[in-house]
Amino acid sequence: MSKEQQQRVVVVGGGVAGLEIATTLGRRWRRQRGRAPGNSTITLIDRDFAHVWKPMLHTIAAGTTDISQQQTPYIAQARDAGFAYQPGELSGLDRARQEVLIAPLHAPDGRLLVPERRLAYDTLIIAVGSHANDFGTPGVVDHCRMIDSRQQAKAFNHELRIRMLQCQAQEGELSIAIVGGGATGVELAAELVQLVAASVAYGAQGLAERIKIILIESGPRLLAAFPQDISAATRARLEALGIRVMTDTRVSAATADSFVLSNGQQVEASLKVWAAGVKAPDFLAHLDGLETTRGNQLVILPSLRTTLDPNIYAVGDCASLTLPGAERPLPPTAQVAHQQARHLIRYLPGAMQRGEAIPDFVYRDFGSLVSLGDYDAYGSLGQFGMFKGVTIRGRLAQLSHVMLYRSHQAMLYGFWRGSLLWLVDRLNAHVRASIRLN
Repeated sequence: MSKEQQQRVVVVGGGVAGLEIATTLGRRWRRQRGRAPGNSTITLIDRDFAHVWKPMLHTIAAGTTDISQQQTPYIAQARDAGFAYQPGELSGLDRARQEVLIAPLHAPDGRLLVPERRLAYDTLIIAVGSHANDFGTPGVVDHCRMIDSRQQAKAFNHELRIRMLQCQAQEGELSIAIVGGGATGVELAAELVQLVAASVAYGAQGLAERIKIILIESGPRLLAAFPQDISAATRARLEALGIRVMTDTRVSAATADSFVLSNGQQVEASLKVWAAGVKAPDFLAHLDGLETTRGNQLVILPSLRTTLDPNIYAVGDCASLTLPGAERPLPPTAQVAHQQARHLIRYLPGAMQRGEAIPDFVYRDFGSLVSLGDYDAYGSLGQFGMFKGVTIRGRLAQLSHVMLYRSHQAMLYGFWRGSLLWLVDRLNAHVRASIRLN
């Protein structure tokens, strides 16, 4: 392809990595249009209509955060940042013709809104993220809810409010069981306690005594990816909040009203959440012969290219990268996705326009953070910098958790607009209800 031809970049997936790539390159190429070699364009494909920072989904699910204030509509972001948005889900790939297949889009009542279509690319970036892994456990698909997407978080919150209303009006009991003691399960459990406490403050007297929250983890401790002291402190704090924590407990099945454990016992739960395991979408395993792992992740080289096609890149949770000298692939975290996005943003234009080689990706472990809502927060500073291995908690950890989100907003909106959004959030915290009431 001539360097002066239009370079068509297609990004599939509007999560942390995908939206940051589309936004930054879209703005850059819009400024350079008419002057930059290739006159490149960028198109984002996502099956949803708005973006939410994934580490915030548990707050939307609990109703302690208003989704309308935190979501970014793709069509509005595309207009502001200079990229194109195509609604739909990736359904196939034709590598020979360099085209992606986009599944037809239907309305909730089944009407066809947009038929199946094809979209040509010169460079394809796959950033479709991941979701919880039920490991084939019987009953999970039929009886459990997951909160891996904006729509799932909204649906869970809707059902949660109905169950809480019934519990309060009928003076019954509501048991909520969460499987998975990673960051998602732990943070959701804490947000549910905060939701109940706020509901009582709004007049739902006696509700706290009738709602039971259970957190089930198959491993020996919560937050296995964190240091032992953070794991122990988190468990102690959750139990002090009234949450029943069960470790070394494997779930063998889910029924309409309980989880069945491997020892035959049952944990009664009228509302069940599955937040265990991680795997990439199933369709990646059949994407025109690209190499994948058992968890459906696309295997990539240190340049972030897929192993079998130099025109296709994969970043974030849907990609599996084992760096030289490492024993295992990089973890599926927002931190990894963000750093990989920054790597492509920096080096992809040179590769496309001047044929420059993309250097190997270098990962810097800045640590991990977990927030228990307003109750506490914990952090590990990772293995990079002068404070490597140090753990933090309390207000410093909470501020660090907030700053991660605000830096993501600054990436999407720019520093000044991102700062204004932070100010609006702080004002809303003082003038609006602390939980979703309708």
